[in-house]
Amino acid sequence: MDIQNTNRKVAELTVVFWIMKICATTLGETAGDLLSMTLNIGYGSSSLLLLSFFAVTLIAQLRSAKFHPVLYWAVIVSTSTAGTTLSDYMDRTLGLGYATGSLILVGLLLTSLFIWYRSEGSLSVTNISSFRPELFYWITILFSNTLGTALGDFLADDSGLGFGGGALLIGSCLVGVVALYFGTNLSRVLLFWVAFVLTRPFGATFGDLLTKTTEKGGLDLGTVGASAVLSVILIALLLTEVLRMKRPVTQLTEQAQAPDQVSDANNSL
Repeated sequence: MDIQNTNRKVAELTVVFWIMKICATTLGETAGDLLSMTLNIGYGSSSLLLLSFFAVTLIAQLRSAKFHPVLYWAVIVSTSTAGTTLSDYMDRTLGLGYATGSLILVGLLLTSLFIWYRSEGSLSVTNISSFRPELFYWITILFSNTLGTALGDFLADDSGLGFGGGALLIGSCLVGVVALYFGTNLSRVLLFWVAFVLTRPFGATFGDLLTKTTEKGGLDLGTVGASAVLSVILIALLLTEVLRMKRPVTQLTEQAQAPDQVSDANNSL
């Protein structure tokens, strides 16, 4: 737990964070497809439904006084599911195509980052604790997750790489970002946003790999099966994170009580 800033509103950047991010974005892909295609609700109606869910979770997150893991990851999942159906609506229903949709979303993402930087003077996400930078944070995440779906679909369908090839390419890029983090002095803020954006198309291609039929190069788990498996994994990691956050508080309480116990012992002598 971040003891120096107990009012922080967003998750710490740990290895578990990135694992949960990939699980959440992959779940967003499979759950979004479950609504729009398996249940045949449609991209437009699914987008409206999921944007409403995003609005509810976001308002609750913005109103909270500090970081709550369940609430935080609920917003991450809502941006991922909404981003999936929004991207599909742009690319398929509106007929923009994956490449054009990706370019539009890149522009929106860069615009969001630019306005955020001009407004706050920084794009750092380590100690967000006030309303305005947190609002920029979530808007940028929504754009990045929507972009990731379009980019992932482009790699899987239009590039000829397929689901496995697309996931392998994005995974290799993520490994490259990790190498740059540990081997260079490049801006940590820049590397964070590059990694954050890349985990979304990785989740999109990996989600397709889980749900599509074997004839199409997938594992044929279906949207229901894949969503169920990913939900179980994400919930397990979330519970682990909640317990990890509570543990330092207990330790600090014990440390604070120890001097008093020593003092009482000395007085009894």
